[in-house]
Amino acid sequence: MALTNEEANALSRKRGTSWVYELARIVLTPIAAVWYRLRVTGAGFVPAEGPAIIAPNHKSFYDSFFIGLATKRHLHFMAKTELFEGKKTARLLSGLGAFPVRRGTADPDALMTAQVHLEKGRVLAMFPEGTRHRDPATLREPRRGVGRLAIEAQAPIVPCAITGTDKLFAWGWFPKPVKVQVSFAPAITPAELEATPEAAQELIENQVWPEVEREFKRLRANPGLIAAVVAALSAAGGGVAYQQSHKKQPKRKQLATKAKRAVPRRKKKKGPFGR
Repeated sequence: MALTNEEANALSRKRGTSWVYELARIVLTPIAAVWYRLRVTGAGFVPAEGPAIIAPNHKSFYDSFFIGLATKRHLHFMAKTELFEGKKTARLLSGLGAFPVRRGTADPDALMTAQVHLEKGRVLAMFPEGTRHRDPATLREPRRGVGRLAIEAQAPIVPCAITGTDKLFAWGWFPKPVKVQVSFAPAITPAELEATPEAAQELIENQVWPEVEREFKRLRANPGLIAAVVAALSAAGGGVAYQQSHKKQPKRKQLATKAKRAVPRRKKKKGPFGR
């Protein structure tokens, strides 16, 4: 029998996280580091203790896993209620720190769960976009729910950007070894703000989201060391020379053989005795 939305939220508030979270971290960390070359910057901006809200962009279902690996704090994610339809799946997701939310409508159970987690000094991870945005180059307009929750709990918001997860399964069912990058920006504290819709919207739109967009653009503009060198040389007019100088050249022996074959052989004149 599946857990109801209320039961799954109650379970999340009671358990927090479990040994399942640490086990998943131990198993997934080396995979993320080797196969996906996970690169994390600014992890020190996540408070070492106390309540906080991490506000990342949302490109893939797997964003939560990589963001969870990017910080030592245990994170609690809002996830669509459809993922909690199975009892075993619901308990697994709860152990991994997730709790259900009904999208497109006010969900008092999810809001209460988020408030309880913050009251107990835990860290929430909430996507201000509300849902995944498929366009790899742009971000969706943020919603004010994260701002309202932060103001009410007086919890700092840590802007976060993630790239690469939208290409994980570009080969179909087999995971592609793409580079995943996660970047955190300095925390923003909603001090002296009233818990009004206008204040929440202002906090997200004018303070938090510009930082997320800035980090997102920075990650996308990072093409890698070799490509950056080629781009710089090309801008200076030396890119072609650089690329040509690094093409594989045939070995000297092969060149000598080709030159030898290009020279026609002289026919030997026969002597008087046919030699």
